Amino acid sequence: MKIDKESIFKKKSITVEYFYEKIQPIINIKLLTPDKLGFENEIKEMNLHRPGLALAGFVDLFTHDRIQLIGNTEYKYCMTLSDEELRTSLKRLFDFGIPCIILTNNNVPDKILLETAIQYKVAVFQVEQSTTKASYLISDFLEDQFAERVSIHGSFVDVHGVGILFVGKAGIGKSEIALDLVERGHRLVADDIVVFTKKAESVLIGSGTDIIQHSMEIRGIGIIDVEKMFGVHAIRFQKRLEVIVELEVWNPDEDYTRTGLDEEKFAILDIPIHYIKLPILPGKNITVIAETIALNYLLKHYGYDAARELKKRLTEKIQTNGARGERTINYFEHDFE
Repeated sequence: MKIDKESIFKKKSITVEYFYEKIQPIINIKLLTPDKLGFENEIKEMNLHRPGLALAGFVDLFTHDRIQLIGNTEYKYCMTLSDEELRTSLKRLFDFGIPCIILTNNNVPDKILLETAIQYKVAVFQVEQSTTKASYLISDFLEDQFAERVSIHGSFVDVHGVGILFVGKAGIGKSEIALDLVERGHRLVADDIVVFTKKAESVLIGSGTDIIQHSMEIRGIGIIDVEKMFGVHAIRFQKRLEVIVELEVWNPDEDYTRTGLDEEKFAILDIPIHYIKLPILPGKNITVIAETIALNYLLKHYGYDAARELKKRLTEKIQTNGARGERTINYFEHDFE
């Protein structure tokens, strides 16, 4: 399996207009300055900044490319300043070219703040949430926007709660396996193009594209809509990636794993993912094997590894002079369970 470097992408900035449009379903945000004013300004950082020190005069470490979040502390400090002092303080802030300002706790901005913002063409917003909650919601949104992403050709399915990505050469049967899993009650996340977003340092969240959504191409049939055909319970909009299954035609010269003691990993965006290379043979039920992969992964997640348990029993038997491998059978008078 290979990942084309060109398929890895990351946003360098978003406009204030984009932020305002996309954040509204997440947090109730109100625009206080004239419509579209400062909407072309760019937000270049995923983190927020509280400009308390900058308002007080210390700007040596002022991160002006970020959204400026004014909470109760900054707001009340501004209220203690005279009109002239407030104008000087705000001018110092706006001279850096900040993208926008958000006031929390439904705080009403002083008219001097609005006048200065209009002068410098900077949008001012207001939210009702506390600074802590607003910071969490906005930061989570920005983290998604600035997160590293990669698009991979494959089929992504939630199998028993485990996110399994099927990859392999074109025509090998990835979509057909995904369709069979959906028919057995599992949930399709995406087919053909799957976009994975890096969340935190060890989590990859996969989803489909806005155009394809939950459509699927089945060779010989054409395009089908999984949601319309099987119902809303047959789809998911996103899922964490936990296992990669690479499908390939059986190669007698290939050394496929037999015990599972040596787990393979494949790194996507520097995150190691459990990796299985699965050979395809006529008559092999890949759907059942996929379900087994998911259940075995869950068992390992909860602390039980069948391969290691068998190895442990064999080691104990050898250590107790049972190396010849005799099998002890207890016969019962009747065939009880």
